[in-house]
This record gives sequence, structure tokens and C-alpha cells, in this order.
Amino acid sequence: MDIFEIEAELRHDRGKGASRRLRRAGKFPGVVYGAHQDAVAIQLPHNEMLLHTQHEAFYSHILTLKIDGKSERVVVKDIQRHPYKPFLQHMDFLRVSETETLTVRVPLHFINEERCAGVKQEGGVIAHLMADLEVTCLPKNLPEYIEVDVAALNVGDTIHLGELKMPAGVEIAALLHGGDAEQAVVQVNAPRVASAEDEEAEGGESGEGAAAGEEG
Repeated sequence: MDIFEIEAELRHDRGKGASRRLRRAGKFPGVVYGAHQDAVAIQLPHNEMLLHTQHEAFYSHILTLKIDGKSERVVVKDIQRHPYKPFLQHMDFLRVSETETLTVRVPLHFINEERCAGVKQEGGVIAHLMADLEVTCLPKNLPEYIEVDVAALNVGDTIHLGELKMPAGVEIAALLHGGDAEQAVVQVNAPRVASAEDEEAEGGESGEGAAAGEEG
């Protein structure tokens, strides 16, 4: 089911001047390409799109893009933002073909953190080393997110890229292209606790420094 429906218009004017005029009108430029069709320049409503981009699912869903009333199924491929202002500057969409695989970044959801053995029993700290993952699949198999279960991890344990449990029909893009299956995704680190000796040493140094200051 399509959650996001986007209204767009064909864009006829090009260049920096045209883009500035668009932004003054509360819009910004974009482009749609792929599926063995010509690329089409479009313009999008800024504030509506900005709200969409605040939803995690926007980046990993197949979207309905309506251009002057004609609907296309697309995924987001790239977003250009202003370096420090909350403004969208350009957006790229890739057309979806039901018979062709697509490559999309989807978020990782770390589950059972509150039940993690290394945290509950050993006081460890969970470190997320990846926030999302590029996957390859047919559109019908596109997941909204990938779950990573950390319940069984002890302090010192790591889940690696090649150990992730992927949904049926979904593959990790990096591993298809010779990526490192041992790349760490999440791990449980030992808590860093200052020892009594460290505290005494710090106290001794402070005292020596104070004494030196008094002598001076």
C-alpha cells in the first residue's frame, strides 16, 4: 500500500535563475528517471516534501508520484539539502519496474535492546556502528526496515554484516559486490569504570600540583 503520494508538476525552465524563482514560490526542482524512459524535470512543493522527509519510511517505500495528474511509482534516490538551513534544494526519483531489481537504503531497527544480556547482566553499552543498509530486491520484496536482534549479545560480542537475517528475496548490496562480510554492524562494549587506583593517582597528581603551586 502506498503511504506517500506526491503531487508534482513538469518543469520547463532550467538554470540557477529558474531555480531561485521556484524557491521564492515555495517550490524546488527535481528529476525522475529510470525504467528505460527519458528523464523528466519536475518541480515539487517545498513544505509538503520537507514534512515527508521527516518520516523514516519515506526513504524506503515505493512512492506514488503524480506529475500533472499522471501517476508513477518511484523511490527516492538522492536529496540535496541546504548546508545549514532547513531547505530542500533538489530531489531525484527512480522509476520502479516490477520486473527489475532496485537498490535502496533501508534503516536498521535494533530490537530487544532492553533485554540484551550484555547490558542487563554485565552493564555493557550497545554501540550502533551502522544506521542503515543498502539492499537489492524486486519492488514487491522491498522491506521498510531490517531488524537486528541484540538480545543474545554479551559484552564483547558483535553482529557482522554477513550475519544479518535478511527477508526473503532481499540481498545486501555490498556483499553482492565483494564487500566485507565481517564489517561490524552493532556490538556490546564493556562499561568504562575508573578504578580506585586511577582515582587515587588523579588525586595524588592534583595534590602535588596544588602543593607546587603553594610553594611557588
